Amino acid sequence: MKQLILTDKNKCNLSLTCIRTCPAKAIKIADGYAQIMASRCIGCGHCVTMCSKDAISIRDEKTLVKELINSSGNIAAMCDPAISGEFTDITDYRKFVAMIRALGFNLVTEVAFGVDLVALKYKELFSNFEGKYYISTKCPPVVDFIEKEHPELVKNLAPIITPFTAMAKVIHKKYGTDTKIVYITACAGAKNDARKFNNTDGKIDAVITFIELRELFNEFEITENSVAFSEFDPPVGRKGGLFPISHGMLQSVDINQDLLNGSIIITEGRTNFLQSIKEFTTDVELQQHLDLFYCRGCHMGPGASPNGKRYKRRAQVIKYVKKRLAGISIDVWEKDIEQFSSLDFKRTFKASDLRLPIPTEAQIQQVLHEMGKANERDQLGCGACGYPTCREFAIAYTQGLTNYEMCYTYTNKQLHTYINKVNAANEKLKKTQEALLISEEKSRAEEKTAREAAETITAMLDKLKAGVVIVNDKLKIIESNRVFAQMLGDDAQQISELIPGLKGADLQSLVPFHRYFQTVLQSGQDLLNRDTQLGNTLLNVSVFTIHKNSVVGGIIRDLTKPEVRREEIINRAQSVIRENLETVQQIAFLLGESASKTEKTLKSIIESQKSGDADDHIQ
Repeated sequence: MKQLILTDKNKCNLSLTCIRTCPAKAIKIADGYAQIMASRCIGCGHCVTMCSKDAISIRDEKTLVKELINSSGNIAAMCDPAISGEFTDITDYRKFVAMIRALGFNLVTEVAFGVDLVALKYKELFSNFEGKYYISTKCPPVVDFIEKEHPELVKNLAPIITPFTAMAKVIHKKYGTDTKIVYITACAGAKNDARKFNNTDGKIDAVITFIELRELFNEFEITENSVAFSEFDPPVGRKGGLFPISHGMLQSVDINQDLLNGSIIITEGRTNFLQSIKEFTTDVELQQHLDLFYCRGCHMGPGASPNGKRYKRRAQVIKYVKKRLAGISIDVWEKDIEQFSSLDFKRTFKASDLRLPIPTEAQIQQVLHEMGKANERDQLGCGACGYPTCREFAIAYTQGLTNYEMCYTYTNKQLHTYINKVNAANEKLKKTQEALLISEEKSRAEEKTAREAAETITAMLDKLKAGVVIVNDKLKIIESNRVFAQMLGDDAQQISELIPGLKGADLQSLVPFHRYFQTVLQSGQDLLNRDTQLGNTLLNVSVFTIHKNSVVGGIIRDLTKPEVRREEIINRAQSVIRENLETVQQIAFLLGESASKTEKTLKSIIESQKSGDADDHIQ
């Protein structure tokens, strides 16, 4: 048997409404959507009616019904009394009966007669109860709930079958045991409950809801305008048609409901149902039978059309019964009752204890503390979570049936905490953005200064008549002037036009004296006035440290040029020192080196030239 209540994960919006309303706590959130735990579900269908996204549905049996209709033999439709409150849009019940026949049913009966039979059995039971108080078993969710959640009360369940099961027995006796029966109802739980009698004369082959019946009418394009009047097949009920309404079944056989002399508590609706069960369990002074509806009357069941008006449906049920009573022969009804009263209406029940272990007091208090409800005055509960008190919610939490997000006050506090954090984060972000703007402006200013400094360095280096090159520890050129590129030849000059200052070029591939630079990088000691040959040119090279072991600079002079003849160098050396001192100082400042090294270099050139002159005179 397929699961009774199903969920569509694509429609579920995790509102938790279904979890809050489930009396058996048979719904959990897993894999991102609400899932029904079939073993715990009591089939009340409350979650179906409460889900605003239509993500929860009742097992559909229309396909099975169509297969039964197309099969051979008798096929009977058995209508729940609540049907008179559902199809208010059909002007006459006889048209309604005819529409059902048009679907392919050979027989159309009403469960009202089964209600009359079962009500008589309750009258006998309540009249001879001998001090043992009973809970009515006409509502499948009530029975399921007690078997699973209150197994200690199984012995108090009235040992009487449901009215629809009783009517199935009547149909099989009157029309043959091979008659196929389809029960039409607003009750979701009846779909499973009916299957419990598959091996008896109370067998029902399929159960569809009022909603499913409307869908079949639409599918086969059946309307009241397309059919003629038709009556229900006998036997027909009398006051049993009041069954969907609280008190209805008991009134059908005049069971005493007087407040002073009666012994029956009649209630309906989820909250009243749960409270009455609880008090029946704990309060021995109650001393009353319980006649319970899980829904607010069968006419408001989950299989009825949504958004139905409760009291309008109630009025329609009463109106229909009054009309039917006027046309029913009491003599025929009494004969039918006598004929079928010999059927077996007994029923047994089986406890299926699904109660979860009760946590320790320490565990409960820990949950309450984590929820911010350590004080008793905070534990009264608002009921939004589906539990009457915060303590009961905490128990359910330890049992794995709830989560903190289902608690309104907890969620509200968390929301405010989150909002405060967001506001604080926004404020911090605002300050960070302001700081970033300031930093960005500063960076732009520094970038501009650096760019201007670089342009100044380049301009200053290009004014020097000697070649200048600066390299890093990988011997990659950081900066060089135009004279240096000219010394290297036409190819280097062309490259310099494309890449100013030959930035990034490998010094090793450009000059043979790169070892001078490597030596200074490794030793940190300046290397001055080294003569070296580059092609047909005699060069004088001086290499000095700018940043120890990471950046060095070199000054290269072409000694073959006329303007730098030795005698001229001697005469002009002092003048060169004075004229270039400021330039060298600015370069050294920008490159991280003092002007004294440049002065030392130039003086060493003078001394070298004087020494050279002395040698020439000796020769």
